[in-house]
Amino acid sequence: MRKRWMRGLVVWGAVVGAAAGAGVGGAGLPAQAAPGPRSVAAAPVPRPAHAAPVPEADLAHHGSATLTGDRVDVRLVPVNHGPSAVPDATVRLRWSVPLAVRQELPDGCARAEERVVLCRTGALAVDGVGERITLRVLLAGAPPEVVLDLDTVWSGGAVDRHRENDRQRVLVLATGDPYAF
Repeated sequence: MRKRWMRGLVVWGAVVGAAAGAGVGGAGLPAQAAPGPRSVAAAPVPRPAHAAPVPEADLAHHGSATLTGDRVDVRLVPVNHGPSAVPDATVRLRWSVPLAVRQELPDGCARAEERVVLCRTGALAVDGVGERITLRVLLAGAPPEVVLDLDTVWSGGAVDRHRENDRQRVLVLATGDPYAF
């Protein structure tokens, strides 16, 4: 059990590190340049005939977001519609405005960029609902509205051929009302 947990932690660290250092999504942070010249076309790596099939999953995220002043409260539940279980996954939450410098995020969530937080979903069984992720982020100001984009950035090695339902865009007005996604 400990080895499996540590492997997940190493993979989680790689996902957070890659997203934080890559300047993902043009959020105003510089991307790190790769050393040396880049290859224009890489040859595909053939899979051995005896290789196991790649597991498939269909992840989705459902929940709500509420904007009050400079605070956004998000509640989301990850869902796996199958056909394979997922040992762990990572959901990215990206805001249209910068986040405040200081954040108190729940366990399993980490700041990745000026406007981005990544959260672990944990294991998701086939046709399973994961544990609710609840977080509060503080914005750098008190905007009248914010756009929240959610998507899966890592799915535990499973392929998701139906990406439309794990990508959400929500306009959240500063009304104090929950906006569902």
